[in-house]
Amino acid sequence: MVLSELPSSEYNPFYQTYIMALGNVELLEELINGKKALVSVFEEIPEDRLNYAYAEGKWSLAEALLHIIDTERIFQYRALCIARNDKTPLPGFDQDDYVPFSNAAKRSKTDLIAEYKTVRDATISLFASFDDEALVRLGTTSGSKMSVRALGFIICGHQAHHVRVIQERYLD
Repeated sequence: MVLSELPSSEYNPFYQTYIMALGNVELLEELINGKKALVSVFEEIPEDRLNYAYAEGKWSLAEALLHIIDTERIFQYRALCIARNDKTPLPGFDQDDYVPFSNAAKRSKTDLIAEYKTVRDATISLFASFDDEALVRLGTTSGSKMSVRALGFIICGHQAHHVRVIQERYLD
């Protein structure tokens, strides 16, 4: 399943930024490659820099990583529900409500990376289990139609977007 096979009718235009953060990638390969890329970035960040934010009111590096993890978990759940043909409309979530309660400042780099790897491995396993019929199944999330495969690509693009922001604003 490559990104060029995903029609824009399978996701809300809000997610276009994340979709555009990717090239014409294959979904499972991008999940695997994205894991390596994010881990590589965070392994190079000194422990004492985890609580650094590039401006007042911006997330720290640890908070940004936990945001990526939380969002991936939520999108995994959405993908699972839709793939299993659960017709329940799934609510949105406000990322800004989650971050203050993440306890990011109390976490070590090793712990954060380990949690990320666990979550990403679960995502890879989940998406590898979906057949073609499940991948194109549509459900409702945040009041809009969404396919399982769109959720997978959005997970990848969301992470790619944040890695780019981290590299440009936190590490330069």
